[in-house]
Amino acid sequence: MSTVIWVAVVVAAVVAIIAVGYVVLQQQRRHRLRDRFGPEYERTLQERDTRQEAEQELIAREQRVNSLDIRPLDSGTRDTYAKKWMEVQERFVDAPGFAVTEADHLVTSVMAERGYPTEDFEQRLSDLSVVHGRTLDHYRQAHEISSRAAHKEASTEELRQAMVHYRVLFEELLSAPEGAINGDHSPRRTGPRLEETASDDERTGRHDPRGR
Repeated sequence: MSTVIWVAVVVAAVVAIIAVGYVVLQQQRRHRLRDRFGPEYERTLQERDTRQEAEQELIAREQRVNSLDIRPLDSGTRDTYAKKWMEVQERFVDAPGFAVTEADHLVTSVMAERGYPTEDFEQRLSDLSVVHGRTLDHYRQAHEISSRAAHKEASTEELRQAMVHYRVLFEELLSAPEGAINGDHSPRRTGPRLEETASDDERTGRHDPRGR
């Protein structure tokens, strides 16, 4: 076999190896992004023209959040926020609209305490998606109901659902470990859930213990 043929064979083999390596890396990246962002991966894919564009955006979100000083809450701060949440839930019985507004502010306050910028709602969603992608839709739904409640366009049942949605993200923000940003990004609890023994109805006032 001539030298030219040998060179052609070697070049073809190298190109094939590079192509296979590229495909493997793409698949690994896709799997990692799906695992990290959960349903937010599919949402972003639907909102962008191509998969590559969607994945580049998700990678950019990771890079942005990794550059932020996201920190866990100490136990004292967690306890303080947990008590504030219980107070907000108790107010729901007499003033559901006001309680939902307070819940929204409390979630935003915890975000700021953790180190997330909170000025813009869409940016909040983008930043939260890196660690809280699996519960982020709860926040979207709660915020949408809260916005309608500000114009007196939400029913009491919808307000109750908003409280439940807010609580899902609130609990994750309280319990997410420091390693959730650059390492293990699955939020886990560091203690019992807020009002572990109470039902959703009791927490949001569907059944008022005072008999109203």
